[in-house]
Amino acid sequence: MNALISTALSGVVMMFAGLFVSNKQRIKFIAIVVLLACLVANLAELSTIEAGDRTLYGMITISRFSILFNAIALGATLIFFLLSGSAFENVGEHVSDYFALIFFILSGITLASTFSSLLMLFLAIEIISIPQYILAGSDKKTPKSSEASLKYFLMGSFSTGILLMGITLIYGATGTFNVADLGLGAGKVNTLALCGIILVAFALSFKVSAAPFHFWTPDVYDGSPTVFTSFMATVVKAGGFIAFIRIFHGAFIGERITADWQLLLAIITAATLIIGNFTAVFQQSVKRMLAYSSIAQAGFMLLAVVSINTHATQGIVLYAAAYSVATIGIFAVMIKLKDYTFDGFNGLARTQPVLAITTTIFVCSLAGIPATAGFFAKYFVLTAAIEQGNLLWLVIVAVICAAISAYYYFRVIIAMYFKQGEAETAPITSGFKVMLIITAAIVILLGIFPGLLLELI
Repeated sequence: MNALISTALSGVVMMFAGLFVSNKQRIKFIAIVVLLACLVANLAELSTIEAGDRTLYGMITISRFSILFNAIALGATLIFFLLSGSAFENVGEHVSDYFALIFFILSGITLASTFSSLLMLFLAIEIISIPQYILAGSDKKTPKSSEASLKYFLMGSFSTGILLMGITLIYGATGTFNVADLGLGAGKVNTLALCGIILVAFALSFKVSAAPFHFWTPDVYDGSPTVFTSFMATVVKAGGFIAFIRIFHGAFIGERITADWQLLLAIITAATLIIGNFTAVFQQSVKRMLAYSSIAQAGFMLLAVVSINTHATQGIVLYAAAYSVATIGIFAVMIKLKDYTFDGFNGLARTQPVLAITTTIFVCSLAGIPATAGFFAKYFVLTAAIEQGNLLWLVIVAVICAAISAYYYFRVIIAMYFKQGEAETAPITSGFKVMLIITAAIVILLGIFPGLLLELI
């Protein structure tokens, strides 16, 4: 509850900050301070749940898991502000408004991690989505940005209708919106409820860009300002998955009904892994490659949704942290480059060795190379699928796709270290380099000691 209230109030504070503060760097500083206050307020709530989970008005439930996930989302956003907050100025004049919209998105994410009513789930998804439509079209000088915003809005509105229809069918079958009282796991499978579950799965699959609901992702990510694409592809995607895993692991549980939606999600997971990885291979723009890569990474996170065990819970937490930090890092480097193609990275190791070595660490984490956070993230979600017992075929597909992903990720490393060229970059400050090194160190630390995060669950 602290995180929800503090992030919402922070958004209001940033809206008014633009009226009284003209210096854009000061606005960034205010946003960082306010975000730190939100993080402290979130962690302070741990003392209120020592006796167990706390449900408020039947609408939201505060648990240790939700507080930990909120801390990961807020922490990843803090890294995003420190690395890329200055790039907001390049998008437009309304810097404080951009920060405000991000805080409102965080408010939706905290609601997605704590909802105990289907109505709150709907509100969480909409609070996350609507500010993104604005951020996608915030670069008024670029027609691609307006196109991305329009596509995202139209497709997002359509998926919202599907989500509402699914919730309506579930309510019609059970007579309640309360997640704990749905009772879908007892007795015969209700056909009306099953139809609702399928529609909810489709709508949430759109939000996390899972195939075949992924078609909006490359165009929206490519057309949006790069600095906002970084946030949309990481923290926002993780927020979608926490909603996914909470509703399917907390409400749609039962021997018969689980088998029904599990097969559907397994097929979606396989399609996401295959389409995301194979399409990323043929991209010539690193930004567009990362868009398809985010689809492929969604496939791995879906493994945690399909599997119902402890490793799945641990896997989604570690994957959210590992994927968010590494992707924010590589996008921060890309923002400094003037050419987003693979050729734009040529010779970066000679001109900017710090950027090259940190990018290598981020790329290795995304590929799942040992000693990086991405390795254990993939290990836990694959282990969860193996423990499930009936998903061995899906694990084989995931391992093959992970091997394929190494090809397009390592193209970036080859360009930086083995290709001739002079990568053109914007001015790089020493503070930016230090923050990049700290971010890369977090990736390595979580790769060597994943228990530092998992033990908090």
